[in-house]
Amino acid sequence: MDRRSLFKAGIGASAIAAGGGFSAPALSQGAAARTLRFVPQANLANFDPIWGTQYVVRNAAAAVWDTLYGVDDKLEPQMQMVEADQVSADGLVWEFRLRPGLRFHDNTPVLAKDVVASIARWAPRDPMGQMLAAIQNDLVAVDDRSFRWSLKRPFPKMRFALGKNSTPMCFIMPERIAATNAFQQISEYVGSGPMRFVKDEWVPGAKAVFQKFDGYVSRQEPTSWLAGAKNILVDRVEWVVMPDPATASSALQNGEIDWWENPLPDLVPVLRRNRNLMVDIADPLGNIGSFRMNHLHAPFNDVRVRRAVMMAMSQEDYMRALVGDDTNLWKALPSFFTPGTASYTEVGGDILKGPRNLDGAKRLLAEAGYANQPVTCIVAQDQSITKAMGDVTADLLKRMGMNVDFVATDWGTTGQRRAMKNPPGQGGWSMFHTWHAGADCVNPAAYNALRGTGENAWFGWPTSTGVEAGIAEWYEAPSPAAEKAAMDKVNTAAMNDVVYAPTGFFLSYTSWRRNVTGIQKGPLPFFWGVSKT
Repeated sequence: MDRRSLFKAGIGASAIAAGGGFSAPALSQGAAARTLRFVPQANLANFDPIWGTQYVVRNAAAAVWDTLYGVDDKLEPQMQMVEADQVSADGLVWEFRLRPGLRFHDNTPVLAKDVVASIARWAPRDPMGQMLAAIQNDLVAVDDRSFRWSLKRPFPKMRFALGKNSTPMCFIMPERIAATNAFQQISEYVGSGPMRFVKDEWVPGAKAVFQKFDGYVSRQEPTSWLAGAKNILVDRVEWVVMPDPATASSALQNGEIDWWENPLPDLVPVLRRNRNLMVDIADPLGNIGSFRMNHLHAPFNDVRVRRAVMMAMSQEDYMRALVGDDTNLWKALPSFFTPGTASYTEVGGDILKGPRNLDGAKRLLAEAGYANQPVTCIVAQDQSITKAMGDVTADLLKRMGMNVDFVATDWGTTGQRRAMKNPPGQGGWSMFHTWHAGADCVNPAAYNALRGTGENAWFGWPTSTGVEAGIAEWYEAPSPAAEKAAMDKVNTAAMNDVVYAPTGFFLSYTSWRRNVTGIQKGPLPFFWGVSKT
């Protein structure tokens, strides 16, 4: 019996439950009700949301660090730490004032100088931040609660840049921490968000703990994603790392955990049969699977090799391995953008349509002069999304005639190693798998994985003048129709240059116990408004 059949039969969960594979916590009923136990998508191996872009780090950081603005469920930025703003008539000078009473977790006030330092650390790591830095005259603190940003030309999407949910988010830190070089990791985790990080209880690979911050000054508007009120209704949130999905399933069914962020689709029928559990789609905007190639080194520095992969790959194979046979959960995607959204486009995506062409891919490899160089595939085994896609890729590349160096690792190590630009044989890599939240891929604004800025681009460091020209045109577009035309150009150029290879669009589940209420659908787990009885 294979893994998928095992899970469908419910044997994995029941066997572990019978064997007592996860002991119940020794908590009183009152203490248990005040503690939310949560299984995240992966291990929190590092905790610097500016240094890297892993969603698991962003998800934890959103509870600890606050932002100047926050996008709501319509992806519109609303004021968060900011009380008021104004922009000059020519669009060149922005002035901001912070809300009164904001405090960091060390009980020091949040000051404008902290904001200026935080923006300065964020900007080099974020595409929108890089655009702002390129047109900046100066960014200065005017007084303790006010700061001013002077630009060389208008940037109408300023509020969105400072409040977007895509990584890296512009989190505000104390000046002393924000002074850390953006390409080095911080070691002090002090924010002003609704929860504080309990560093002394952090055991990477096992547990991370967050406590309610009583000094948090919440907004009064209705809660919506990262906007509005962020009222924490429990005392503690404990992240319990469980790489084995059968163990997590058993723990959720037995009441040993309260919320499982990303249950394996094969286990969903088992969870649905338990009347004490709720199961739902985590985010209607879904996710785009990503086959990310290293454009700096052979063999993928040759666009013909990257195109060979696109010609041969079957998105159906990837999606069935990832989410199973339920076609309501996935679809083929000849695009880099989120399907069903206003400006979605498939223009230029023909290479991903129709029958797969393995023979043509082999000919293209030969034309590129591929000579059996090892292809170092970094595949995280503790993340079900990357493991499923990695297994399909290993088989695909071997069928194409490539020499596969399959490196089975964990998601934390993947996050570290993918930042290395060394050649594959010297500690570097050739490809890795990840995924991009549909909320990040609606348009080019916050889509850092799509950028083609070479050494300044996201991991893989693609160069694409066509993509960058299309994005610039999108920013200048005077109408929705013009934005759509620009996105057609971006999609075409990204396909031609193979910025990365989309493996398909898919939906993910989340599951929680019925005594937990207030869970929002969205691209990350929001802990505000969540209560437990």
